[in-house]
Amino acid sequence: MTEIYHQGNRALQDQFGTRPLADRVNELVVHDFIDEEARQFIASRNMFFLSTVDDQGRPTVSYKGGATGFVRVLDDKNIAFPLYDGNGMFFSAGNLSVNSHVGLLFIDFEEPHRLRLHGTATVSVDESLLGEYHEAQLIVRIKVRNVFINCPRYIHPVASQGESEYVPRAGVPTPDPEWKSWEVVADVLPDKK
Repeated sequence: MTEIYHQGNRALQDQFGTRPLADRVNELVVHDFIDEEARQFIASRNMFFLSTVDDQGRPTVSYKGGATGFVRVLDDKNIAFPLYDGNGMFFSAGNLSVNSHVGLLFIDFEEPHRLRLHGTATVSVDESLLGEYHEAQLIVRIKVRNVFINCPRYIHPVASQGESEYVPRAGVPTPDPEWKSWEVVADVLPDKK
């Protein structure tokens, strides 16, 4: 069993009388590997939220989207996903270069379900995976520390209206977002590769 709680969690669990419940959850649903149910759920997602931490210990969360199944479960301890052309800030990748700890939250908004995954990440120009993702700039690999389902009670139901037109697809030109046509950024946009 992998332990996910620290002193702060334990103090509040004791204050509210939830330590036995928290222990049971840890015992039943927290794993240090990706089981088949988690593998299938990850493969069914076209988005997730990625939490990273900068060099000052300040957290940020980014939405990451792609075609369904863009996050690959490489084996029961490792996943990978592409980083596509964004706004040039490289928040996620930059943060990962100074602090490799990450949290990922996969959510199904239509049939409320969520999965948390924590681990350590590396960013690379991994040619073996990069070629599998049309227009990907970098590959993020994550070694799993723990993964677990999480209570879906407060997930608001949201119906999908399909995938974004900006998700890169082989054989289809990816349109530029409107902001790239703004005069205030035109002179600082990098050349397309």
